[in-house]
Amino acid sequence: MTITSSISNTGSLTAFLRAAALLAVATLLPLLAGCGSGGPASPTVGTKRFVFLTNTDDPFWDACNAGLVEGAKQVGLAAKNLRMVMEKNDATTQGQIERLRQFGSQADIVGVAVSAIQADNAALAEEMRNLAKKGIKVITVDGDLNREKFRDARAYYVGSDNAVAGRLLGQATKAILAARGKDRGGYVQFVGFTDNDNARSRMDGVRDALGTGYTEVDRMADQTDLSRARDNVRTALGNHPDVVALFGIWSYNAPAIAEVVEERSVRDRLTIATFDAQAAALDRMAAGKIDVMVVQNPFEMGVQTVRLLLAMHTDDTATLAEMFPNAAGPDGDVFTTGLRVVVPDEKPLLERDQIELAQPFEFLSLSAFRAWLAKYGLSSS
Repeated sequence: MTITSSISNTGSLTAFLRAAALLAVATLLPLLAGCGSGGPASPTVGTKRFVFLTNTDDPFWDACNAGLVEGAKQVGLAAKNLRMVMEKNDATTQGQIERLRQFGSQADIVGVAVSAIQADNAALAEEMRNLAKKGIKVITVDGDLNREKFRDARAYYVGSDNAVAGRLLGQATKAILAARGKDRGGYVQFVGFTDNDNARSRMDGVRDALGTGYTEVDRMADQTDLSRARDNVRTALGNHPDVVALFGIWSYNAPAIAEVVEERSVRDRLTIATFDAQAAALDRMAAGKIDVMVVQNPFEMGVQTVRLLLAMHTDDTATLAEMFPNAAGPDGDVFTTGLRVVVPDEKPLLERDQIELAQPFEFLSLSAFRAWLAKYGLSSS
């Protein structure tokens, strides 16, 4: 009786297991078929990537990343089995070089946008060339390579015309200094790296716009170290107590300058002019600690990066011609994304008509600029 019952139970168990196995196979077959065909059951299979490699890890790139997301939506990137991702560099040239080498070994990457951290670095340019040799589309965004030496290492540049941006900030600052009765004096410029393309172009532009009445007494690099950025301002004020203006060239320099100027109680004799608009910098402008900002449009840089990489990937000559109508001319491979001058709401010392610049730009109050940021859910730019 015991033996018979055991055999019967074993047979029932075997039948149950067979039925369960058949049910599992029947359930999985549609999913397996979907994976093989790239159907909706597995939308990431076979997806290719565009990668945006920053120069540093800074809030500035959050606005750019929002633009990448918006750009991907506008062109329907997902439906084309493509996706756009941002990777943040560690603020070193070697970090960018190593990332680019890694990209070259990843078969799903078909396009790379780089904010070059060092314009004159031959090894960085060579890694970009190596990617292009493998069929990967390569552009620069925000920070270009030295165009005289390494223009061939990337197809296009998207971003601000940094020489124009520097002249814009220089003209604005000169008008504010005149309003304060200071028609001469020294100034210092602060930045992460003095040999970075956008930094050098901006600083040269500031110098050219201020003219011979004002003297650039120093350019101070901080390697994107925030503590060093503040220490540089302290050192500058100690070494050059009679300067009339301080310029923050990269986004984090603005709050660093404002903080140290407040710490030293010298705001009344200094004009503070900066680039970009970290949330902390906007707060300091609202508190009367920054006189003027020239703000780029990293959001639009992101949108146009997606548009350009897709056009290059699909050989969309119509879009390329629209973006670069003068491709055969000088700097015909450059797409500019616009500039804004932002001034405080309360008692600004600058008006739009005091700036004479051939290139177009927007002139906004702080509150109007913050309204623009809010429209896209941003806190900085």
